[in-house]
Amino acid sequence: MARHLITSALPYINGIKHLGNLVGSQLPADLYARYLRARGHEVMFICATDEHGTPAELAAAKTGEAVDDYCARMHGLQSDLAQGFGLSFDHYGRSSSARNKGLTQHFAGRLADRGYIREVSEKQVYSHADGRFLPDRYIEGTCPNCGYDKARGDQCENCTKQLDPTDLIDPRSAISGSTDLEVRETRHLYLRQSALKDQIAAWIDAKADWPILTTSIARKWLNDGEGLQDRGITRDLDWGVPVKRGDAEWPGMEGKVFYVWFDAPIEYIGATAEWADATGRDDAAWRRWWRLDQGAEDVTYTQFMGKDNVPFHTLSFPATLIGSGEPWKMVDYIKSFNYLTYQGGQFSTSQGRGVFMDHALEILPADYWRWWLLSHAPESGDSEFTWENFQQSVNKDLADVLGNFVSRITKFCRSKFGEAVPDGPAYGPEEQALTEALTTRLRAYEGHMAAMEVRKAASELRAIWVLGNEYLQSAAPWSVFKTDPDRAAMQVRMGLNLIRFYAVLSQPFIPFATQGMLAAMNAPDAGWPEDAAQALQALPAGHAFTVPEVMFAKISDDSRAEWEERFQGVRA
Repeated sequence: MARHLITSALPYINGIKHLGNLVGSQLPADLYARYLRARGHEVMFICATDEHGTPAELAAAKTGEAVDDYCARMHGLQSDLAQGFGLSFDHYGRSSSARNKGLTQHFAGRLADRGYIREVSEKQVYSHADGRFLPDRYIEGTCPNCGYDKARGDQCENCTKQLDPTDLIDPRSAISGSTDLEVRETRHLYLRQSALKDQIAAWIDAKADWPILTTSIARKWLNDGEGLQDRGITRDLDWGVPVKRGDAEWPGMEGKVFYVWFDAPIEYIGATAEWADATGRDDAAWRRWWRLDQGAEDVTYTQFMGKDNVPFHTLSFPATLIGSGEPWKMVDYIKSFNYLTYQGGQFSTSQGRGVFMDHALEILPADYWRWWLLSHAPESGDSEFTWENFQQSVNKDLADVLGNFVSRITKFCRSKFGEAVPDGPAYGPEEQALTEALTTRLRAYEGHMAAMEVRKAASELRAIWVLGNEYLQSAAPWSVFKTDPDRAAMQVRMGLNLIRFYAVLSQPFIPFATQGMLAAMNAPDAGWPEDAAQALQALPAGHAFTVPEVMFAKISDDSRAEWEERFQGVRA
């Protein structure tokens, strides 16, 4: 049994996430965690809400809530939706936790003690109306390059030119609209990533097995232009982890907080400590996952994320861990994903364009979404969600292939032999050939799952389902029953055992449906089928079962058209 630490990128707190967010990190991470658990490994699967930064403050202001109350409420909503989708986190934490606060301040102190933090005096825009310094993207004005009147202080979305707030014509606060702005001097802390570049580069170069998407992004940030730059890790905000040097005050940094992208990855560690607290364990329980000197030397650590998060996980967070000089567990493999697009365009949280997690669960069970998203995961390039493709995939894969197989064999058995596995002779040549084909497919499926090749694994699983349908069609027990009921009984016995076999293999993809399959088969023992031949004998003659309800209802053209209209924009 191996030990696996798995983290998925932290979803931001300001709203319900859409399906593109889900398939970009949390869902494939859950697939991998479920598979490893099924194979008997020890798994620690961690995630949390990312709660600091200006967007959280602004979202709370819109609802009239205090920011900490808003974050607590949204954490509850996101946690409930994660459970609704069957995301099997060992702990779903909060970056605003006391654990993360202490760890963030600890790392900052260590980095400062080792010379990897410098103080920088810089000029920033202050809004008198808002009573605060404004991050660059919260300053709007007219682009000096193209004349677009809603350019942001960091970049013009219209012509893509990189900007400074002072470049804008007629700048105004994006929060209040006020033009009463002033450029003020302020001091901030910078992480000296440039001083750690060689160590980070050597670490990345050693990861020969990483996806090209991951390493290409990391190397671009390392080497393009002037190379890896030092990064500001503090902000003039009220909401966040207060700046401290370990346990001590930091002179000149009063009233400042750490930048959200400094503290958010540290929450992977913080959330594991939260798990220990929540389950009544001591610090040794979480440290054995994270400290090489306290038990983590045999841990394999895998991160899942969208490609936009790769620079922070290949450069900034590693710089924090390496720079601390302490023996923290570094990530072994980063599985990154491209984007999921929606009906020829982008998902848009602000415009309500696309399907969001709460609405998805309102209209269909989680497994419908899990199957489509994972079988179309944006691994080698962007994937596109269309309602037509979704309908086709659900109807063909889930309803026609898997659902129809379960329904046909259980109903036929009930009508001819009752609700118990029939007897009959031993499996014959046809069943032996099926077993050999399933064994080959099973080994390929395991290989894809272990390698985190999500789409290939889904394709292999569907091929395994198809083998059962082809066997049933070829064996035709309903015809054989007329002349040789004993042989038909044996064929049905094989078919019922296939249901259990499929349930165990499919659980990482469609956990709710497979629970129903196992319950119908009265099969609490859901051990992984290391030996297909043995697994297909698991339900003996006389074993009672029940005929399950329809597993997957087909999506009608009318429903598809209704949903396509509903989710084209303007979230209700």
